[in-house]
Order: sequence, then C-alpha cells, then structure tokens
Amino acid sequence: MNKTKKQPYTLEMLRRDLIAGIIVGIVAIPLGMGFAIASGTEPVHGIYTVVIAGIIVSTLGGSKFQIAGPTGAFVPILLGIVTQYGFDNLMIATFMAGLILIVLGLCKAGSLVKYIPKPVIIGFTAGIAIIIFYGQLPHFLGLYNTNDEAGFLAGMVSIVKSLPDANFYGVLTGIVGLVSIILATRFVPKIPGALIGVLVSTAFALLLFPDKLVTINTLYGAIPNTLPQFGLPEITLEKIITLIPAALAIAFLGGLESLLSAVVADEMAGTKHKSNREIVAQGIANTILPFFQGIPATGAIARTATNIRNKAATRFSGVVHALFALIVLLVLAPYASHIPLASLAPVLMVVAWNMSERKHFAGIVKERSRESFVLLVTFFFTVFFDLMVGIGIGMLAYFVLNFNKTAIGKKVRSTAGM
Repeated sequence: MNKTKKQPYTLEMLRRDLIAGIIVGIVAIPLGMGFAIASGTEPVHGIYTVVIAGIIVSTLGGSKFQIAGPTGAFVPILLGIVTQYGFDNLMIATFMAGLILIVLGLCKAGSLVKYIPKPVIIGFTAGIAIIIFYGQLPHFLGLYNTNDEAGFLAGMVSIVKSLPDANFYGVLTGIVGLVSIILATRFVPKIPGALIGVLVSTAFALLLFPDKLVTINTLYGAIPNTLPQFGLPEITLEKIITLIPAALAIAFLGGLESLLSAVVADEMAGTKHKSNREIVAQGIANTILPFFQGIPATGAIARTATNIRNKAATRFSGVVHALFALIVLLVLAPYASHIPLASLAPVLMVVAWNMSERKHFAGIVKERSRESFVLLVTFFFTVFFDLMVGIGIGMLAYFVLNFNKTAIGKKVRSTAGM
C-alpha cells in the first residue's frame, strides 16, 4: 500500500497559524479572566489556564484545531467548589479530575458521549447559560453584595431588592460594552467583539469617571506580570474522599464539553478527531494545571470555531494563542488590572446568549414530545438545583420515558413474552 506523504509545513501555513492563533488569543484573554472571576477565583488564574492548557491540548490532543481553556460550562461547578471548599481544594479536585480523565481515555470511554441524549445536552447547556448570565448581573449593575444568597431564586430576589443601590456608572459602562460588542460583531466581524467591548468600555469609564467603578485592581489587586509559582496544596486521604464528587463533576463535564467541541470542529473543518486521545490530553492538562495555579480547562467551542474560521492550518495555531496570552500577561498585566468588572460582564453575557441553544431549545419544546419533557426537566434542575443533578435527572427521565426502546427494555419485553 502507498502511504500518503505528510504535507510539509510551509511559510503560508505558518502565516495562517500565526494570524489565527493571535486572534484566538485576543478572544481568550478577556474570557479567561472573566470565567476565572465568575468561578470565584482571581483573574490571573484564568490567564494561567489559557496558557498551560492551550499548549498541552493543542500539542497532545485528538482534535486538530481544538482550543482549550476555561469555559462557561465550568462556572457553576467551580464557584460551588470554591465557595464550599476553598481555592486550594479546587486545585486538588482539578488534579483528581485530570487523573480520572486519563483513566477514562485509556479505557476508551470517549465513545460514550454519543449515548447522552440531545435533549439532555441542550437542557443543561441552556441552564448553564442562564446561570452565567445571572451571575454577571451584579457586576453589570455595580452590585457586589448580592451573591451571598444560596440558589438561583434567592440570588435573583437579592438582586431585585438591591436595585435601588445599583451603580449608575457601572450600568452605563456595561451598556457601552454590550453595544460595542454587538456593533463590532455586526460591522467588523474579523475583529473579536469581546476585545472591542472591553477596550471601548474601559476607555469610556477611565476617561469620564475613573474613580466610580470597581476594577480588577480594586477588588483583586494588580494582576502579577510574572509566571505562576510551582506547587500543589497538601493532599490527604480525607481531602481525596471529600473531593471525589467535585472531581467527578469536573471530569465528566470537561470530557463531555471537549468531545462536543471536537465534533463541532470536525463538522467545520472536515477533520476526524480521536476521542480517547482527546480525553487523555485534557486529563494531562488538568493534572498539570493545579501545579501552576490554573483552574480546570476543557475544549472551548467558541474559541475552537474562531480558530477554524480564521483559517488555521495546523494545531500549532493553538500553541500560538497560548504563547500570545503569555506575552500579554508578562507585558500588559499592569494595564489589564484597570479593567472595570462592568466591562467584563457584557462579554460573559454575550457568551451566555450565544451558548444558550435558544433555537434548538424552542424547537424541541414546540414538539411537545417526550424529548420536550426531558429537555425541560434537565433545564429546570440545572438552573434551580445543580448541574450534575440536572444531568442525572434528565438522563433518568429519558431512560424511563424511552424504556421500551432501550436494549434493557427490549430484553425485559422479550422475557415477559416467553
């Protein structure tokens, strides 16, 4: 048999990888900081994650154009872990999740994603979008004492009660950022809307009312323009046992989102990913990230799509995006510290809107079928209770309603008819 020759890496391919990587890097930096803040950690941890996960997954992953980093899907889980156990234990849970992913990949569990019903996936994705959007309302409104309430309903009630205390300057900055993102997306689609929104709203706020808003610096301190310190919190048997549910949640969601992102990349680029290799790479990234103060990472669908749309030639574009983020951290971190939180809020709100699967959601609901019920159940429990509860209840509802169609159901019916 004649083996196809490997295509040589040309200057034109390098040019494409550099352009795509830099553009994705520009998108990834504000998202990395925003997702880190929304997860209850400091913004610099998001940038560390962009850099480390970006290099590892782009180099070792099973998808040619996959971009890894912090994502919105992780926000509810990570915020819950940080609130309950603290940042150090999040690092331990991330390390444990990485090991779980490596084992799953080596056991060839990557193909199991195809058994998760579409209504469940859309239901929890839409639920996550609601949680992200709701979580940014306090920053958008300039309210910083409203997230002490537990749960979605209580949190919304707290926000409504606090509306009289809303910061006019924060709302104005958020609106400027949101409008800038929308206009940039429509009229200059080649320039990342997130970047335009953050730059325009930050400049607007700093020029007109520099002392009226909470910035990254006033809330978290200056972003350090240094490399992270190497180390991992002390691991004990007691901590391992306590953090098993958290680690399983991180591993499950990370593996699922990575494979979904890889499928989207295949559809866009005409490639074919290797699911088990992808899960192992994500596992390796998440075992290494805690040693450098990175938060959990997974395949990022929006950034992966951006990478492909900007004509990346090889997986090297993912490495370029990570190195670009590292350069920005080392050179421009002092300036990024002055970004108002009200400028980052619209970025994550737009992300939530884009990931909400609103058209698919409405289409399935209109069918008024079993899938509609599964979708709504998954969505309801994700928003009002917990992400993993939503997925579990959704899967259970789907299995019960479609019992006769499953292999187990068919076996039971055949046995009963004997």
